[in-house]
Amino acid sequence: MDGTQHGKSTAIVDGVQLPTVLDEEMIQRVVHGFYEEIRHDILLGPIFNTAIAEDAWPTHLAKMCDFWSATLLRTSRYAGRPLPPHLAIAGLGEMHFRRWLSLFRAVVKRVCPPEVAAIFIARALRIAHSFRLAVAFNRGEDTIQVEPILEGSL
Repeated sequence: MDGTQHGKSTAIVDGVQLPTVLDEEMIQRVVHGFYEEIRHDILLGPIFNTAIAEDAWPTHLAKMCDFWSATLLRTSRYAGRPLPPHLAIAGLGEMHFRRWLSLFRAVVKRVCPPEVAAIFIARALRIAHSFRLAVAFNRGEDTIQVEPILEGSL
C-alpha cells in the first residue's frame, strides 16, 4: 500500500492509522461545536469569554482548527504555543480540565463516528494532562500529585 486512498494520504497518530472520514470538515465541526458549548458553559464560559473578545472568536476558532489539523492530520498549519495563555489563567484547576474534557467528549461523540471520537478523546486526555502538569510546575506545586484524568472518570 502506498499510504494513499483515493489520492488522500493517510496519517498515523499514536500508532493508529486515521480513518479517512477524519478530515478538515470534521475537525471544523468539532472545533466550532465545542467552542459553542464552551461559550455557554457556566464554569468555562466566563473564562473564555473574558480571555477572547467577541470580535476575536473567528480568529481563535480558525487557530483551533489549525491546531487540531496539525495534531491529528499532521498538517503544518499550526505554529502557535498553546500553553502560555493557559498558564496565565489564575485559579485554573482540575475541575476546569474535567469540564473541558467532558464537553469535548460530548461534542466529538455527537459529531464523529466512534473510531474518530476515540482518537480525539485520547489526544485531548493527553493534552489535558500535559497542561495540568505544566500549570502545577509553573505554580511551584508538586507535579507528582497530578494524576491523569481518565475518560471513565468524566
